[in-house]
Amino acid sequence: MLGVVDMVLRPSRSAVAAAAVLLAATGFVALCSAGSGGGIAVDSGPLARSPDRTLCSQLIEPAGYPCAEHTVETKDGYLLALQRVSFGNREFGAEGAPPVLLQHGLFMAGDVWFLDSPVQSLGFILADHGFDVWVGNVRGTRWSHGHVSLSEKDKDFWDWSWEELALYDLAEMIRYISSITSSKVFLVGHSQGTIMSLAALTQPAIAEMVKAAALLCPISYLGHVSAPLVLRMVSMHLDQMVVAMGIHQLNFRSEIGVNLLDSVCDGHIECNDLLTSITGKNCCFNNSRVDFYLEYEPHPSSSKNLRHLFQMIRKGSFAMYDYGFFKNMKMYGQLKPPAFDLKSIPQTLPLWMAYGGNDALADEADLQLTLEELQSKPELLYIEKYGHVDFIVGLKAKEDVYDHMIEFFTSFGKSLSS
Repeated sequence: MLGVVDMVLRPSRSAVAAAAVLLAATGFVALCSAGSGGGIAVDSGPLARSPDRTLCSQLIEPAGYPCAEHTVETKDGYLLALQRVSFGNREFGAEGAPPVLLQHGLFMAGDVWFLDSPVQSLGFILADHGFDVWVGNVRGTRWSHGHVSLSEKDKDFWDWSWEELALYDLAEMIRYISSITSSKVFLVGHSQGTIMSLAALTQPAIAEMVKAAALLCPISYLGHVSAPLVLRMVSMHLDQMVVAMGIHQLNFRSEIGVNLLDSVCDGHIECNDLLTSITGKNCCFNNSRVDFYLEYEPHPSSSKNLRHLFQMIRKGSFAMYDYGFFKNMKMYGQLKPPAFDLKSIPQTLPLWMAYGGNDALADEADLQLTLEELQSKPELLYIEKYGHVDFIVGLKAKEDVYDHMIEFFTSFGKSLSS
């Protein structure tokens, strides 16, 4: 069994691979791959995209849960996979089953909500409690289906950041679910999924379709990130280096990723415990399942996305992508990129946020900035011992976190089965 704590400064390829999935949960690792096709790597992982390998067939149906695959097309042509999960023999969309959309973080996909046992995984737990569970997968992940005209080997395929994930991908998934169910949608996000959610909810047409939102490790500002390895990457301007090298896709499943991690750590920072160097100390991570996690994680993202996140860390802002003065004038009509106005999120939209005292990414000081801008007063759950990963694959996350989230949702929804 691969263990994070036992990794050495110069980790082996297998050790780095094991760390990759754990670091993916943070939403901030920049291991890159450059293969054929202008810097785009060929994904050779066990879940390389295949028409007969779906999230439903691989993880959800084998656990005994009915699952249906849906495809959503964004206004810029990306084809996203949505899975709809039910419980037992109950029909999809049964009376009294409010829809809930689960939005994953960076370098992850919808499988993250189902990687532990049915009694520990949020996707299964919500289905067991009577929710109509929908699972989002953003562009570029292996469950989604590419683009109507672009190949993944085209650099233009990867010309996006979390801004497009929020305003195109998440927005279209919410519209689709609301249309199918004729209902407002409960929204759940983790890490980058919360950046997407908060940005999307500043748009009145999107907020109108959301009944309530629950945010795990909520992030909008990133100026107080304290994770040593992340700060090292930012100080190295790793994001700009990757873009300058013509690398458009970020993919952990690569030889270059191993060498890059070595170069970031070697002689500069203590990387013996890679997970802690990125996320802060996690109290309750289920490291006995790392081998299984590696069958599914991590998923690709874009270099532009990493650069946007690093811009946020450097500038301490929650704003659109910064193209530089001249292109900003062309794109936005102003020298600086427009900020997302958190005051635009309706005061009437119920929000619930869970955060941890050991989270080196979703820092309490940054969360406080978010809370000061919001018109509403979200319900807060603070767990002092929790780090960034504990909220998504923690051994006791059900009791510590998910039960509270479900209580919040049920206070606004119809009566649900237990």
